[in-house]
Amino acid sequence: MEQLQGTKRSFVILPGARNLITDVAGLRVGNASDVKIKTGCTVLLGDKPFTAGVHIMGGAPGTREAALLEPDKLVQEVDALVLSGGSAFGLDAASGVVDSLRKQGRGFDVGGQKVPIVPAAILFDLLNGGDKNWSANPYSSLGHAAFEAADTDFELGTVGAGTGATTQTLKGGLGSASLVLESGVTVGALVAVNALGSATVGNRPQFWAGPFEMNNEFGGFGVVQNFDPSIEPRPEAKLGESTTIAIIATDALLTQAQATRMATAAHDGMARAIVPSHTPLDGDLVFAAATGEKPLSDPVFDALRLGHAAAVCLARAIARAVYSATPAPGDTLPCWSAISSPR
Repeated sequence: MEQLQGTKRSFVILPGARNLITDVAGLRVGNASDVKIKTGCTVLLGDKPFTAGVHIMGGAPGTREAALLEPDKLVQEVDALVLSGGSAFGLDAASGVVDSLRKQGRGFDVGGQKVPIVPAAILFDLLNGGDKNWSANPYSSLGHAAFEAADTDFELGTVGAGTGATTQTLKGGLGSASLVLESGVTVGALVAVNALGSATVGNRPQFWAGPFEMNNEFGGFGVVQNFDPSIEPRPEAKLGESTTIAIIATDALLTQAQATRMATAAHDGMARAIVPSHTPLDGDLVFAAATGEKPLSDPVFDALRLGHAAAVCLARAIARAVYSATPAPGDTLPCWSAISSPR
């Protein structure tokens, strides 16, 4: 819907029907969790290969096949993207997804051999109170289970890659949000929030992402007034334990370079929703996925709108992740519900 503001035009953009990344047609999300270990993984699966990019702004990332997504590389499309807990162990979740795709005959064709392309990113959740004394790496099995669970509807909060996630003061989690632009293009975000920083302002229930909230999707507590910007972050207890990993998706037709630019712009949303973000101790990373169903009518200004929508979606998804977290035995931090109160 177009609105007039003086001589300038603005456009109303609204969440998609599910307010999930799967509002982008042709994408499904699967979660798998191990509540004993307090960990899990999440897979974004395309009905067919999709263009992908990545941009990393944290100082301590953990990835698989991220270099493959640079615009000058041979492979331009991927079959799935994986977000996982488990630190370096969690990279094996992508192996479970690769095996599952291979059984379906999917993958990049190399002389008749199908090689599924599944980039992955991990977060550190090894000190969150779960039982980490496994005898064999559990993440390949979790990846397979997440693949099998992939659907257009999925849970948020303490599930998948967000099962064991934490922030500076509260439990983290898995979040998602979407927007439909005036052009009809859809943008969605999926994020596992395990940040050194905080998604809420001090001990208040308000989220840093409050100015971008739509339809009271994370409580409707509004924008914080009179917060103290002079308080220094205290990261000592989180050294090497933090990362926020995300995927931005759209049904627009993008090159790998354009997808990478969308991922870069999405980091603005992370900075709006987590304070501090992009620290030397976080592995903050954003993948981009483009299914290519809708050509851009104006490559320059449509790309600008996509970047803005990506940042807004990611900020909202981060808040929804923390808002949706639920308590579990052995938690080391409370959930957002512990500091919230009825309006």
